[in-house]
Amino acid sequence: MKLTRNKIVIGIFAVVLVGAVAFSQAMGSRGMYGHGFDGGGHILAFFSHYLDLSDAQQAQMKQILEKERPTMQPLLQQLGQGRQQLRQLEETDSFDEAKVRALVGQNSQNLTELIVQKARIESELFQVLTPEQRTKFVDFMNRHHDRFHKWTTDTAQPQS
Repeated sequence: MKLTRNKIVIGIFAVVLVGAVAFSQAMGSRGMYGHGFDGGGHILAFFSHYLDLSDAQQAQMKQILEKERPTMQPLLQQLGQGRQQLRQLEETDSFDEAKVRALVGQNSQNLTELIVQKARIESELFQVLTPEQRTKFVDFMNRHHDRFHKWTTDTAQPQS
């Protein structure tokens, strides 16, 4: 049970870092609302401070993320295109279930590949941490997960 929970927590960490890199790629040199985005650097900076990462660890993590960017970017672009195509199908006058199913099948393959890549990146990032940093990070993510779980279960309850 604890091993599974740790895997989930590590997964969340990877999603956050990979998502930050992906978002930065999607936004280009200017971020949302015209602000610059530093390629996930602000998230890395948060964890650098929180986990007291050394300069070498920060450099290793940045190098891992930069190395994986060319692999992740096409997958994220394909998923974005798939979302756009699905939206177009939803907005047509006649619903074509066969086209939607084909598109969803293609998107699920892309999503599977993205999840596999994310897991590989996550593993590489986690290897950079010391045992103490891993423990501190897992504790942080467990608290985050508990808050998120409480929020989602509280909001899922019907209001009287």
